[in-house]
Amino acid sequence: MEYLVEIPKMQVMMAFVATCIEASARLLNTSYINGYQRMKRVDMIERYILPCYETLHTESRENIAAGMVECLKKWEEQK
Repeated sequence: MEYLVEIPKMQVMMAFVATCIEASARLLNTSYINGYQRMKRVDMIERYILPCYETLHTESRENIAAGMVECLKKWEEQK
């Protein structure tokens, strides 16, 4: 008998956040930790990734990473 495990939406969203950080860090040629710290400094996870989850998760990983890097650089310039 098969059992289906339902993963809570917040857990799925956190996995998506991790994917965004990892893909962006690769594009920036930096570590995952550095990418996370940069995003955290500008509050990008709470202000951009999570609120826009429904739209963002429909995009390709490449498009997401490119958009994240562009946003991150702009927000860092503003701080």
